[in-house]
Amino acid sequence: MSISVGERVPDATLSEYIETATESCPMGPNNFQVADLVKGKKIAVFAVPGAFTPTCSEQHLPGFIAKAEAFKAAGVDEIWCVAVNDPFVMGAWGKSLNVNGKVRLLADGSAVWTKKLGLEFDLTAKGLGVRSKRFSALLDDGVVTQLNIDNDGGLHTTDADTLLKQVQS
Repeated sequence: MSISVGERVPDATLSEYIETATESCPMGPNNFQVADLVKGKKIAVFAVPGAFTPTCSEQHLPGFIAKAEAFKAAGVDEIWCVAVNDPFVMGAWGKSLNVNGKVRLLADGSAVWTKKLGLEFDLTAKGLGVRSKRFSALLDDGVVTQLNIDNDGGLHTTDADTLLKQVQS
């Protein structure tokens, strides 16, 4: 059973590759608790089956990068992209697409958070293991207020334009 609108997202650890060290975050992979990250924030989150895959790299992530300022103007504090990849892959993917801090690329390396959300997509038969279903959501202080799921792996209702329209309404 997947998470639903009105429910609080579960806690788990997500990792982010930090390219430039700060006082609070050293360079390299850093672990963050979802419960801490969502506190008091409005977050647009979307998940992809995998970094560097065609639809994810050519359409899904670029759409959110292009609309980042519009999301901020609509009151969104952060945009997250989550994938069942390691933080090194997520960091390299972000660098290859010039994300430049517009979207946080968060790794759910063992699909722990994805499974807690009930949004896993088992591609073991294709040699890809457990991945995330493609989804987008709006979180308000950790509570799901919008949720879109593309159950077949395609990009139909989880794109940036769809979520932005929902945020603005």
